[in-house]
Amino acid sequence: MVFDFFRKQGEGPLELIESQIGDMLDHCQVTFGTAMDTLIGGVDPSAVGTELRKTDREINRAERAIRRELVVHVSVRGSAVDIPSVLVYMSIIKDIERIGDYSKNIFDLSNEGIDLSDAPDLDRISGYRQRIDRLIVDTARVFAERDVDDAHTLLQDGDDLLDEYDLIITEQIQSDRPAREAVPRALLFRYFKRITAHLLTVMTAVVMPVDRLDYYDEDKADRE
Repeated sequence: MVFDFFRKQGEGPLELIESQIGDMLDHCQVTFGTAMDTLIGGVDPSAVGTELRKTDREINRAERAIRRELVVHVSVRGSAVDIPSVLVYMSIIKDIERIGDYSKNIFDLSNEGIDLSDAPDLDRISGYRQRIDRLIVDTARVFAERDVDDAHTLLQDGDDLLDEYDLIITEQIQSDRPAREAVPRALLFRYFKRITAHLLTVMTAVVMPVDRLDYYDEDKADRE
Protein backbone atom coordinates (compact mmCIF):
# COMPACT_ATOMS: atom_id res chain seq x y z
CA MET A 1 0.00 0.00 0.00
CA VAL A 2 1.32 3.44 -0.92
CA PHE A 3 0.99 4.78 2.62
CA ASP A 4 2.97 2.08 4.40
CA PHE A 5 6.19 4.09 4.48
CA PHE A 6 5.02 6.02 7.53
CA ARG A 7 4.67 2.82 9.49
CA LYS A 8 8.41 2.23 9.22
CA GLN A 9 8.93 5.01 11.75
CA GLY A 10 5.94 4.12 13.94
CA GLU A 11 2.36 5.36 13.94
CA GLY A 12 3.07 8.98 14.94
CA PRO A 13 3.54 10.65 11.52
CA LEU A 14 0.74 8.62 9.93
CA GLU A 15 -1.74 9.37 12.68
CA LEU A 16 -0.96 13.10 12.59
CA ILE A 17 -1.30 13.43 8.84
CA GLU A 18 -4.41 11.29 8.54
CA SER A 19 -6.03 13.13 11.42
CA GLN A 20 -5.35 16.41 9.63
CA ILE A 21 -6.78 15.04 6.37
CA GLY A 22 -9.90 13.96 8.24
CA ASP A 23 -10.18 17.44 9.73
CA MET A 24 -9.83 19.00 6.29
CA LEU A 25 -12.72 16.91 4.96
CA ASP A 26 -14.81 17.76 8.02
CA HIS A 27 -14.19 21.45 7.40
CA CYS A 28 -15.10 20.98 3.73
CA GLN A 29 -18.41 19.51 4.78
CA VAL A 30 -19.05 22.56 6.96
CA THR A 31 -18.13 25.10 4.28
CA PHE A 32 -20.17 23.28 1.64
CA GLY A 33 -23.20 23.00 3.93
CA THR A 34 -22.97 26.63 5.00
CA ALA A 35 -22.68 27.82 1.41
CA MET A 36 -25.70 25.75 0.36
CA ASP A 37 -27.69 27.04 3.33
CA THR A 38 -27.24 30.57 2.04
CA LEU A 39 -28.19 29.59 -1.51
CA ILE A 40 -31.19 27.35 -0.93
CA GLY A 41 -31.89 27.52 2.79
CA GLY A 42 -32.72 31.18 3.22
CA VAL A 43 -29.71 31.90 5.45
CA ASP A 44 -28.43 35.48 5.21
CA PRO A 45 -24.92 35.38 3.64
CA SER A 46 -23.79 38.32 5.75
CA ALA A 47 -24.56 36.33 8.91
CA VAL A 48 -22.30 33.39 8.08
CA GLY A 49 -19.68 34.72 5.66
CA THR A 50 -17.06 35.43 8.31
CA GLU A 51 -17.37 31.97 9.84
CA LEU A 52 -17.31 30.29 6.43
CA ARG A 53 -14.07 32.03 5.50
CA LYS A 54 -12.60 31.20 8.90
CA THR A 55 -13.34 27.51 8.33
CA ASP A 56 -11.81 27.68 4.86
CA ARG A 57 -8.65 29.17 6.36
CA GLU A 58 -8.49 26.14 8.68
CA ILE A 59 -8.46 23.94 5.57
CA ASN A 60 -5.60 25.97 4.12
CA ARG A 61 -3.63 25.85 7.37
CA ALA A 62 -4.02 22.08 7.56
CA GLU A 63 -2.79 21.74 3.99
CA ARG A 64 0.35 23.72 4.82
CA ALA A 65 0.93 21.73 8.02
CA ILE A 66 0.74 18.43 6.15
CA ARG A 67 3.15 19.71 3.51
CA ARG A 68 5.63 20.65 6.22
CA GLU A 69 5.38 17.20 7.80
CA LEU A 70 5.93 15.53 4.44
CA VAL A 71 8.97 17.68 3.71
CA VAL A 72 10.41 16.86 7.13
CA HIS A 73 9.83 13.17 6.57
CA VAL A 74 11.56 13.12 3.19
CA SER A 75 14.41 15.34 4.37
CA VAL A 76 15.12 13.61 7.68
CA ARG A 77 13.66 10.12 7.66
CA GLY A 78 12.74 9.34 4.06
CA SER A 79 14.32 7.67 1.08
CA ALA A 80 13.69 7.46 -2.65
CA VAL A 81 11.08 4.73 -2.18
CA ASP A 82 8.98 7.17 -0.12
CA ILE A 83 8.58 9.69 -2.90
CA PRO A 84 5.49 8.13 -4.58
CA SER A 85 3.66 8.08 -1.25
CA VAL A 86 4.59 11.69 -0.54
CA LEU A 87 3.29 12.66 -3.97
CA VAL A 88 -0.02 10.94 -3.19
CA TYR A 89 -0.49 12.97 -0.03
CA MET A 90 0.59 16.20 -1.71
CA SER A 91 -1.94 15.58 -4.46
CA ILE A 92 -4.96 14.73 -2.35
CA ILE A 93 -4.56 17.59 0.11
CA LYS A 94 -4.63 19.99 -2.82
CA ASP A 95 -7.84 18.33 -4.01
CA ILE A 96 -9.39 18.75 -0.57
CA GLU A 97 -8.31 22.39 -0.43
CA ARG A 98 -10.02 22.98 -3.79
CA ILE A 99 -13.30 21.64 -2.39
CA GLY A 100 -13.24 24.50 0.09
CA ASP A 101 -12.59 26.96 -2.74
CA TYR A 102 -15.56 25.73 -4.77
CA SER A 103 -17.76 25.92 -1.69
CA LYS A 104 -16.76 29.58 -1.44
CA ASN A 105 -17.75 29.96 -5.10
CA ILE A 106 -21.21 28.66 -4.22
CA PHE A 107 -21.37 31.13 -1.35
CA ASP A 108 -20.41 33.91 -3.77
CA LEU A 109 -23.56 33.18 -5.78
CA SER A 110 -25.77 33.89 -2.78
CA ASN A 111 -23.59 36.82 -1.79
CA GLU A 112 -24.35 38.30 -5.23
CA GLY A 113 -28.05 38.10 -4.50
CA ILE A 114 -28.97 34.67 -5.89
CA ASP A 115 -31.65 33.03 -3.72
CA LEU A 116 -32.98 29.63 -4.75
CA SER A 117 -34.85 28.90 -1.53
CA ASP A 118 -38.20 29.16 -3.33
CA ALA A 119 -37.06 27.94 -6.73
CA PRO A 120 -39.26 25.48 -8.63
CA ASP A 121 -36.30 23.10 -8.92
CA LEU A 122 -35.41 23.34 -5.22
CA ASP A 123 -36.02 19.63 -4.63
CA ARG A 124 -33.58 18.67 -7.38
CA ILE A 125 -30.90 21.03 -6.10
CA SER A 126 -31.45 19.87 -2.50
CA GLY A 127 -31.13 16.27 -3.63
CA TYR A 128 -27.73 16.89 -5.16
CA ARG A 129 -26.67 18.83 -2.08
CA GLN A 130 -27.47 15.78 0.05
CA ARG A 131 -25.63 13.43 -2.30
CA ILE A 132 -22.48 15.57 -2.21
CA ASP A 133 -22.67 15.90 1.56
CA ARG A 134 -22.89 12.11 1.81
CA LEU A 135 -19.99 11.73 -0.62
CA ILE A 136 -17.77 13.91 1.58
CA VAL A 137 -18.55 11.70 4.58
CA ASP A 138 -18.01 8.50 2.58
CA THR A 139 -14.73 9.78 1.14
CA ALA A 140 -13.38 10.47 4.62
CA ARG A 141 -14.39 7.00 5.79
CA VAL A 142 -13.12 5.12 2.74
CA PHE A 143 -9.80 6.92 2.88
CA ALA A 144 -9.36 6.36 6.62
CA GLU A 145 -10.30 2.68 6.41
CA ARG A 146 -8.62 1.96 3.04
CA ASP A 147 -11.91 0.31 2.02
CA VAL A 148 -11.10 -0.79 -1.53
CA ASP A 149 -14.49 -2.37 -2.24
CA ASP A 150 -16.47 0.68 -1.18
CA ALA A 151 -14.02 2.92 -3.00
CA HIS A 152 -14.74 1.17 -6.29
CA THR A 153 -18.51 1.41 -5.72
CA LEU A 154 -18.37 5.08 -4.77
CA LEU A 155 -16.09 5.92 -7.67
CA GLN A 156 -18.61 4.47 -10.10
CA ASP A 157 -21.50 6.26 -8.38
CA GLY A 158 -19.53 9.50 -8.41
CA ASP A 159 -18.66 9.08 -12.07
CA ASP A 160 -22.37 8.72 -12.83
CA LEU A 161 -22.93 11.95 -10.90
CA LEU A 162 -20.45 13.74 -13.15
CA ASP A 163 -22.54 12.68 -16.15
CA GLU A 164 -25.69 14.00 -14.51
CA TYR A 165 -24.06 17.36 -13.84
CA ASP A 166 -22.99 17.62 -17.47
CA LEU A 167 -26.55 17.01 -18.66
CA ILE A 168 -27.92 19.68 -16.33
CA ILE A 169 -25.23 22.20 -17.32
CA THR A 170 -26.04 21.60 -20.99
CA GLU A 171 -29.73 21.96 -20.19
CA GLN A 172 -29.09 25.38 -18.66
CA ILE A 173 -26.82 26.54 -21.48
CA GLN A 174 -29.46 25.64 -24.06
CA SER A 175 -32.36 26.95 -22.00
CA ASP A 176 -34.58 29.86 -23.02
CA ARG A 177 -34.84 30.92 -19.39
CA PRO A 178 -33.65 34.39 -18.39
CA ALA A 179 -29.90 34.62 -17.79
CA ARG A 180 -30.48 35.39 -14.10
CA GLU A 181 -32.06 31.93 -13.75
CA ALA A 182 -29.97 29.83 -16.13
CA VAL A 183 -26.49 31.21 -15.41
CA PRO A 184 -26.49 30.63 -11.62
CA ARG A 185 -27.69 27.07 -12.13
CA ALA A 186 -25.08 26.34 -14.78
CA LEU A 187 -22.39 27.70 -12.43
CA LEU A 188 -23.78 25.82 -9.42
CA PHE A 189 -23.73 22.47 -11.18
CA ARG A 190 -20.28 23.23 -12.53
CA TYR A 191 -19.16 23.75 -8.92
CA PHE A 192 -20.94 20.53 -7.93
CA LYS A 193 -19.01 18.74 -10.67
CA ARG A 194 -15.64 20.07 -9.53
CA ILE A 195 -16.30 19.25 -5.87
CA THR A 196 -17.35 15.72 -6.81
CA ALA A 197 -14.33 15.22 -9.08
CA HIS A 198 -11.94 16.31 -6.32
CA LEU A 199 -13.58 13.89 -3.88
CA LEU A 200 -13.23 11.07 -6.39
CA THR A 201 -9.55 11.91 -6.77
CA VAL A 202 -9.08 11.52 -3.01
CA MET A 203 -10.68 8.08 -3.22
CA THR A 204 -8.47 7.03 -6.14
CA ALA A 205 -5.56 7.14 -3.70
CA VAL A 206 -7.03 3.97 -2.18
CA VAL A 207 -7.23 2.00 -5.44
CA MET A 208 -4.92 3.56 -8.05
CA PRO A 209 -1.18 4.17 -8.44
CA VAL A 210 0.14 7.71 -8.11
CA ASP A 211 0.23 8.37 -11.87
CA ARG A 212 -3.54 7.72 -12.10
CA LEU A 213 -4.69 9.94 -9.24
CA ASP A 214 -6.30 12.57 -11.47
CA TYR A 215 -8.20 10.03 -13.56
CA TYR A 216 -11.64 11.31 -12.58
CA ASP A 217 -10.57 14.92 -12.99
CA GLU A 218 -10.74 14.47 -16.76
CA ASP A 219 -13.87 14.22 -18.88
CA LYS A 220 -14.50 10.67 -20.00
CA ALA A 221 -13.57 11.44 -23.61
CA ASP A 222 -10.12 12.62 -22.44
CA ARG A 223 -9.29 9.74 -20.10
CA GLU A 224 -6.60 7.26 -21.03
